[in-house]
Amino acid sequence: MGQMHECWKLFHYLGFPVNPINPGSDNTIRKKSIHMLRSLLFSVALIPSVLFSQPEYHIYAIKFASPGRRPLSELASGGPQKDSVNLFFMTWLITGNNGKKILVDAGFTRDLDWASQIPWFTRPDSALSEMNIKPEEISDIILTHPHADHINGISLFPKAHIWIQKEDYGYFVGQAWQTNGQNGGFEKKDVNTIVKQNMAGMVTLVDGDNQELFPGITVYTGSRHTYNSQFVLVQTGSDKVVIASDNIWVYYNLDHLISSPYMAGTFDTVAYVRSMQRMKTLASDVKYIIPGHDSDIFKRFPLIKPDVVQIR
Repeated sequence: MGQMHECWKLFHYLGFPVNPINPGSDNTIRKKSIHMLRSLLFSVALIPSVLFSQPEYHIYAIKFASPGRRPLSELASGGPQKDSVNLFFMTWLITGNNGKKILVDAGFTRDLDWASQIPWFTRPDSALSEMNIKPEEISDIILTHPHADHINGISLFPKAHIWIQKEDYGYFVGQAWQTNGQNGGFEKKDVNTIVKQNMAGMVTLVDGDNQELFPGITVYTGSRHTYNSQFVLVQTGSDKVVIASDNIWVYYNLDHLISSPYMAGTFDTVAYVRSMQRMKTLASDVKYIIPGHDSDIFKRFPLIKPDVVQIR
């Protein structure tokens, strides 16, 4: 009987109609109260799934420049001298039903001395117009590494918050410019830009491997394409997609588990291969491991705009 009274006290506390003198005397009220409580409990049970459900993401590769064909031997250690691959410069757009519009890498502008030699070029913010997205709509940029062809374009997206590995940032703005530092592919103007962004509170320094930046979007380290480059795993819904960027230059690296050349493409050739092996355990299918510069991406995934494919 005591438990019954406690139950009715709970009903009363929750605002259900209860006869305070004899709560069990009115069967109609009691039945209604039980029905209301069941409905409430069912609604409460649904709250976690609504509040904490995984966002749904769509991923697009957007081509903004092409340097033409390059020998495989420049991209893969011991690769065949006679074979070549057509290269694209790309950014990767992630759109979510959580309102996020995220770029993985920001591309580059014509302000770089060597960029004038690129025969086919569209500025990365202009390339986004194919998706009807304005530069100021980009909420975040995940920088896989600070080579100029990936970082130089960050100023094109004025409201974007930057995510870069802490150790990669530290090396880029500091040790790379010391005696015996490795600064190939880096530009001093990009150092100035990201330092200013950092001082403006627009940069988060990601501290290490296996860090979830947003629900369903996690970054991993290990390849050492630069001092501590990162790649991105995106849970799109049913699929897990690895945006490898230059942690895999082209499909040949992945298909043969061959590193890019030492120092030209990685600080550690063993780590580069080990990282590719790890990617195969993270992606839901090997076809969802996306290299940084291989034009074949545009043959393997559906073209939805002249220079855009959707990774699906």
